[in-house]
Amino acid sequence: MFVITVDQRGSRTGDDRVPEILRRDPPPGLIRPFDRTAGDEVQAVFECPEHLAALAAELASSGGWSVGIGVGDVDAPLPAQTRAGSGPAFVFARDAVEDAKRNRWHLTVAGASPICVHAQTAGRLLVDVLADRSDAGREAVALVADGTSQVAAAEELGISPQAMSLRLRHARWDTEPPAVDLLSHLLAAADRDV
Repeated sequence: MFVITVDQRGSRTGDDRVPEILRRDPPPGLIRPFDRTAGDEVQAVFECPEHLAALAAELASSGGWSVGIGVGDVDAPLPAQTRAGSGPAFVFARDAVEDAKRNRWHLTVAGASPICVHAQTAGRLLVDVLADRSDAGREAVALVADGTSQVAAAEELGISPQAMSLRLRHARWDTEPPAVDLLSHLLAAADRDV
């Protein structure tokens, strides 16, 4: 099981951004939705890591959130409200988000399995890829990620196909999907290892 704890960075000087997360459509694999635990922090429980991996990297790379992923068992039955949950995965998520507040990636994976450190490394590399993207690179990746061809995306952006190809290459867009898969695979392996 996977518990994600997400804490807003700089909340004392900015607006409360928790409602943005609470309004999101629930991704597949989510078994308890995001729930505000205290102040500017939310928590959710995932049964499988496929969509958790992409979400965690997206939030950590945005610059606005510290993300902790706890891998392990949860006490059953899970209560209706996420914040009322307990068990090792919740404890690991709490420790992980505290560590994430202090590291440059703002992402930490914690659990009993030694595989967690490998999942964390994959996650942090993915965060580096996403955080290094320029606004133009993000725009280009968003277009082709929706299935638009590079030629059509270039036309929509008013740039040449060659410029589009260059933007995508600098954004390392072709690295993201396999990196998300790697993080997901390692999280699943860590969960099986407990």
